[in-house]
Amino acid sequence: MVILIGEVIIEFLANLENHLKEMRKSLDVNDIKELIESINNSESIFIMGAGRSGFVAKSFAMRLMHLGYSVYVVGETVTPKIKKQDLLIAISGSGETTSVLNIAMKAKSMVGSKIAVLTSNRNSNLAKLADVVVVLKGKIKTEKDERLSKLAPLGTMFELTSMIFLDALIAELLSLKGLDEENLRERHAILE
Repeated sequence: MVILIGEVIIEFLANLENHLKEMRKSLDVNDIKELIESINNSESIFIMGAGRSGFVAKSFAMRLMHLGYSVYVVGETVTPKIKKQDLLIAISGSGETTSVLNIAMKAKSMVGSKIAVLTSNRNSNLAKLADVVVVLKGKIKTEKDERLSKLAPLGTMFELTSMIFLDALIAELLSLKGLDEENLRERHAILE
């Protein structure tokens, strides 16, 4: 079998496009409203994820900072103690990632912080613990899908979907706050 260079890329992008269309249809607007209210009503926002979901979390934290929110990434050396009036946003496709689940349990039980979760698994332990759950449909690393495993291994689809969803959420927050790109530039790093 001869595979032409670029053929897999085109197939991957077509699958991603279809996946995003399905995800858009499955989003619950009430869950998104709850997430926005939680973000806007929190004193500080703490964000976390493990592995590539952690990179997505850091990207989202950066954009929230650009919008003027008090935001921290869990695990960084300059991250302060979470308080009751704060929000923890946890990103986990399976909703069972041990480190993410343990930290969310600690924030909830020891401090009483509000927990918001982005996951593909509404029935996960992380989702059951959360006050707000946004379900992003997508193959996660523990699922078997022969076709997708060759194109988008492990949690690739969830991670990409999370990143795109969170960028869309930033656009929504930007609009709600009446801000524009110039306002974001005022907080953009110059020491880079």
